[in-house]
Amino acid sequence: MAFAKKGSRRIVVDGVTYRWRLRARPTYDRGMCWSPAACRLPPAAYAVERADEPGAVLVVTTNWPHMSNWVGRTGRSVLPAGVACAIRQALSAGWDPGRLGPPFRLDRSGGFVP
Repeated sequence: MAFAKKGSRRIVVDGVTYRWRLRARPTYDRGMCWSPAACRLPPAAYAVERADEPGAVLVVTTNWPHMSNWVGRTGRSVLPAGVACAIRQALSAGWDPGRLGPPFRLDRSGGFVP
């Protein structure tokens, strides 16, 4: 299923146009750590799909907190160069953006400290 174009950014990698978008802010419960399952701040994540022919979505988990976290952790901006690198890494790992199916998950969260 394609995600909304509003709020997404365009990027061209190796001649193919993709759209990417940062994950939404955490829920209130997660942001305030009110539930046991939410007592650690989740890392930032973003989604990528092919712009012209959406198929399987790539979900990339980063190793830093989301910029809009509520507990004072310092986050980092997601830069287009990092998105391009993640797209190339996912393609070499078997992501087929033209094929319909479940999201392809790329975990780049090594070193994340909750």
